[in-house]
Amino acid sequence: MTSSTHDSLNDLLSQSDVDDVLRGTFYSTEPAPKTRSPRPTKAKVKPDHYEVICISLYKEDLERLDAKVAELKTRGHRKMNRSSLIRFALDHVDASKLPRAY
Repeated sequence: MTSSTHDSLNDLLSQSDVDDVLRGTFYSTEPAPKTRSPRPTKAKVKPDHYEVICISLYKEDLERLDAKVAELKTRGHRKMNRSSLIRFALDHVDASKLPRAY
């Protein structure tokens, strides 16, 4: 940096100016004034027709589930996914045929 550039910076940013800015912003106990009013936000309505849950499955079971989803997709079920396959299985399971130890 040349001496003329250095002198120009010193003239531009005098210590009292820097102190005033810091005192008014960083060291102030009062919150900084807002430059613009925030946009009013609409409250998001949570859907009540489903709920996100977490379940535990063994890796082997996930692999089987994913394999069945992939197979169904190759057969033309384009929108098939884990959730839709589980929902289908729930609709078609015969609980009376499940063994007690399962």
